Amino acid sequence: MASPFFGENKSSWTDMSDYVVHFARDYKGKTAYDNMMAILSGQVIKARNPFGLAREKAPEPKTQRVACFSEIPLHRLKRLADARSKYGIVFRKDLVIHRGANPIMYAYKDHDVTAALKQIAKNAKKDSSHPIWRVTPFVDAPGRYGKSTYFYEWEREWRKVGHFTFLADEVEFLIIPEEQHKQARVFFDDAKTENLGPSYECPFIDPYWKRKQIKPVLPKYGEESGS
Repeated sequence: MASPFFGENKSSWTDMSDYVVHFARDYKGKTAYDNMMAILSGQVIKARNPFGLAREKAPEPKTQRVACFSEIPLHRLKRLADARSKYGIVFRKDLVIHRGANPIMYAYKDHDVTAALKQIAKNAKKDSSHPIWRVTPFVDAPGRYGKSTYFYEWEREWRKVGHFTFLADEVEFLIIPEEQHKQARVFFDDAKTENLGPSYECPFIDPYWKRKQIKPVLPKYGEESGS
């Protein structure tokens, strides 16, 4: 179901995207590929960890646990692939908005906006039903923290509180290295033929492809030529 709050970007706006991507990562001894396949099999992206301004201070920690996505344009996926992995699952923005996802807000460390939000959260620390706890998972505070730094605005992150469930036909396409496309297609074809699990018949794209390589696979992606 399309969201009434989402208007598609113009095809020539190549700095924008109509999609969000969940990148799988190496986790608990399993590779990013294995974890992506587990997500596709179970049809759920689990909200394992708390994020946001009150991830360690909310009275109900589960209210801060989220599933994460990024809005990076498809021909810029290299940026995230280098930092995360070469494997991802892509959804339309209107779908994830309808399921409760939202782009996050960056309120810089030591700025007035951040101080105000922290004060509201502090005042509500004994009230688990306070509306502030619905806001804090979507707010990060970039800045320098001692010897470390936290600056991730380039991810254009989106989040959804709680697990994100989906159906096979709701996946727009999969991010898989080109050399594995044939292998993955055979795997999903076999899953359909032998009724072994969900089959993903969507297109595959390599995270390092340029626009001219993406367009034959996704004809509606971008009208301008370029790298």
